[in-house]
Amino acid sequence: MSIKIGLIGCGRISERHLEVIKELDDVTVVGVTDIIHEKAEAKSKKFGVPFFENMESLIKNGKPDIVTIMTPSGYHADNVIEASKYGVHIIVEKPMSLKLDDADRMISACDHAGVKLFVVKQNRYNLPIQRLKRALDENRFGKLVMGTVRVRWCREQKYYDQDSWRGKWAMDGGVLANQASHHIDLLLWMMGEVETVMAMSATQLAKIEVDDTAVAIVKFTSGALGVIEATTATRPKDLEGSISILGENGSVEIAGFAVNEIRHWNFSESREEDVEILEKCRTNPPNVYGFGHREFYKAVINDLKTGHREKSLVDGLEGKKSLELINAIYESVERGKAVNLRFKPHWCKLGK
Repeated sequence: MSIKIGLIGCGRISERHLEVIKELDDVTVVGVTDIIHEKAEAKSKKFGVPFFENMESLIKNGKPDIVTIMTPSGYHADNVIEASKYGVHIIVEKPMSLKLDDADRMISACDHAGVKLFVVKQNRYNLPIQRLKRALDENRFGKLVMGTVRVRWCREQKYYDQDSWRGKWAMDGGVLANQASHHIDLLLWMMGEVETVMAMSATQLAKIEVDDTAVAIVKFTSGALGVIEATTATRPKDLEGSISILGENGSVEIAGFAVNEIRHWNFSESREEDVEILEKCRTNPPNVYGFGHREFYKAVINDLKTGHREKSLVDGLEGKKSLELINAIYESVERGKAVNLRFKPHWCKLGK
């Protein structure tokens, strides 16, 4: 059974998706589309796949089993809801949306249409991250003390000037919604539910509407604390994308550009497998995309073929968790005080 995939949105990230999909067995790209036709035509020519003028034409004529939506974040909700009406399964890039109400609409629409919704969180498939999650599940850390994520990337003005939607609250969101959403997802996956968050943000170097630098302090329901640090104002190049977990019986830090490189792997009770883990998990990828997209797509395809859902896959409900924390962070920025999770956003600028 060959899976047919259509791509909606041909911006910067679409190149990575096309490269990975073309390498997979039993998968066919049946078409690409973008509201800026020149972008879709360029991808069509480069990768040898059909070009369609719009989503409706791609779905009706290409007849994909699943579509990958890679449009600006502010369009995700409407695009997912529209695609669900055609009965196709859907992959949507991070963040799944900017507003919590939009995430609920997306989940409801897909449930009503009987289609599956997957959110791209490829870093969950990084081998070091998989090993870290297993160690947590096996309680090797004992009582959790602190979890920290750091995104120290370089995005100069020319990055934001590539497209008119970049750096806007309504379409893009700040550094937490765009660049750090993967890392916030990893922090929640490892540390569990959040009780409160306190945050500050600033626009340091880029001439944009949103922030390029932000920090947040998190208290988890377990009693553990967390720190989120994110910036695109690192100069002159990318420094790291990392996560560290500290517990009473162990400490692990995974860094590199895209949480792919184990820097520290220390436990009170060592195991033979620890040597192998260190040997295999010290490879830094060539760019911030990392190595996880291939495994993500393989998991989605396996889910479509067999109905078996891997625990690493993120559906709409799971994808909403990181979005809720990101909204709470920006709510805290505007209010200037701590915000309790579960909440109704009032001051958060995302999507506005």
